Amino acid sequence: MRSVRDVEVRDQRVFLRADFNVPLEGGRITDATRIEATLPTIRSVRERGGRLVLASHLGRPKGAPKPEFSLRPVADWLRAEAKLPVTLAPDCVGDATERLVAAAKPGDVVVLENLRFHPEEEKNDPGFAQALARLADVYVNDAFGAAHRAHASTAGITQYVRVKAAGLLLEREVEVLSTLLRAPEKPFVAVLGGAKVSDKIGVIENLLGRVQTFCIGGAMAYTFLRAQGKPVGRSRVEADRVETAAAALARAKEHGVRVLLPEDHLAADRPEAGARTAVVGADAFPDDLLGVDIGPATQKTFAAEIVGGRTVLWNGPMGIFEIDAFGAGTMAVAAALAECRGTTVVGGGDSVAALRRAGRLDAVTHVSTGGGASLEFLEGQTLPGIAALG
Repeated sequence: MRSVRDVEVRDQRVFLRADFNVPLEGGRITDATRIEATLPTIRSVRERGGRLVLASHLGRPKGAPKPEFSLRPVADWLRAEAKLPVTLAPDCVGDATERLVAAAKPGDVVVLENLRFHPEEEKNDPGFAQALARLADVYVNDAFGAAHRAHASTAGITQYVRVKAAGLLLEREVEVLSTLLRAPEKPFVAVLGGAKVSDKIGVIENLLGRVQTFCIGGAMAYTFLRAQGKPVGRSRVEADRVETAAAALARAKEHGVRVLLPEDHLAADRPEAGARTAVVGADAFPDDLLGVDIGPATQKTFAAEIVGGRTVLWNGPMGIFEIDAFGAGTMAVAAALAECRGTTVVGGGDSVAALRRAGRLDAVTHVSTGGGASLEFLEGQTLPGIAALG
């Protein structure tokens, strides 16, 4: 990929596809991490005299303009917090927007209205892609979180803009994640959690020849434990994935890869705050309880693996960490990552949220801004938004 660093942007209209899909509450941004992540690219273009056109989606307006999904809060944040000379366009395409962009001077910033106010965006409609391209002399993609989507603003537009490049954020994401696939320093430990085996099986398969140890927690662990014939009570199990889990365990054994599953659990009578809980062993899971977190012995085992790793990947919480009483396992993983002296990479919204809650965001090597995109990349898939820059 060509880098934005290597592109002449002076007095050029630089269409920067960013990921400003931020959480809002009462019209205010509650977490600006995704905006902050693309500020280095924004500053690079402005300092070199480019005329910035910022484009993003926000939420799921389902192809129609909806005030609650307007990018106005993003424009306001960029103006107030980043001190940028920002103008919010009335739309992302059309005559009025084209006139606004044409009138912009070097260093000016025009924020386009939500791309998904038009159904053609997600359909990768050629006409819509051409309309976006009319706003651009240079196309830069810095939206790694949307790079796995073949939409008009991530893929289609590149057919109509001669100069295209990767932003600094996307470039960094590809560099770090590629290292995990190409030349990770050993031992490489992958810590996987979350709800579904189906969400992570592709990553497990693709990392089998690279990882030395998998630490598997979260609800997905119960499908693996069922595959081993272990009791799991009323814990969530993907019945149609038990054979898949068993096959993955068998392949891991063939590759000499250790798969660590919970040796104890925090079990509860219901997945809610105030539930009755008990720590139970892996071979003594009561029929009337369900798993809500890894237990204290498992926390120590996983932490030791993480601290001893030279490369560590974490994707997915160890339990229902949103409920404080069920969050100890996830917090233990976050603390161990902070202690690790190797390369530590965290992906997935829940894992990042847990790191933030633990106050450990700055203690890891790289925090990926793309949950689904990072998983597909680690599965070895070609991401349309990245392929389009080639």
